[in-house]
Amino acid sequence: MPTWMKLNMMNGTSPIMEQLIMFHDFTMMIISLITTMVMIMLYLNLKNKFSNRKLMENQMIETIWTITPAMILIVIALPSLKILYLMEEINNPSITIKTMGHQWFWTYQYSDKKKLELESYMTKKKNKIRLMEVDNRIAIPYNTQTRMIISSSDVIHSWTIPSIGMKMDAVPGRLNQISFSIKKPGIFMGQCSEICGTNHSFMPITLESINMKNFIKWMEKN
Repeated sequence: MPTWMKLNMMNGTSPIMEQLIMFHDFTMMIISLITTMVMIMLYLNLKNKFSNRKLMENQMIETIWTITPAMILIVIALPSLKILYLMEEINNPSITIKTMGHQWFWTYQYSDKKKLELESYMTKKKNKIRLMEVDNRIAIPYNTQTRMIISSSDVIHSWTIPSIGMKMDAVPGRLNQISFSIKKPGIFMGQCSEICGTNHSFMPITLESINMKNFIKWMEKN
């Protein structure tokens, strides 16, 4: 794979992330076209040796360069508003998980099983992924709508997993919620994205997506 293809967003594993990647590519195409057009116009102006000293105004040109940027902004804004609406929508979640941020670890509580509460610390084992693996992974079935209620017990944290396109602040005394669905099995990692103290970079997030059958077994085991 060429280097320029690797310098991009992470592969989308949720419908929201796929929409974000498509919107990113769409806006980058528009920006590239605008940049190319401006560079061509600058080049032609530098090479142009003619001047019109009697030209005072041109209503047509002024109308075009006023309406065109407005139309481009509308074209960009419409899909952006659609994605914002999809990210905020809560579609009858099958599973609800309460997430609490602490200095410097996460706790997860499954609403379907009140006694199931996990404390997730960064593991120090050398054979694991450095600074990203945890001792207790959070498990979620794929192709299942999941709601996560997020808060904090001390300072502001941020629960973030880039590959599923989710980022939500954990604010003390406030409950924030997000809804997402993962499309395939796998292990997805993230980190706290809010500077929350000395060990801010040592509170990773590891989510494991499994099928419903294995998820039920996991719930019964714990």
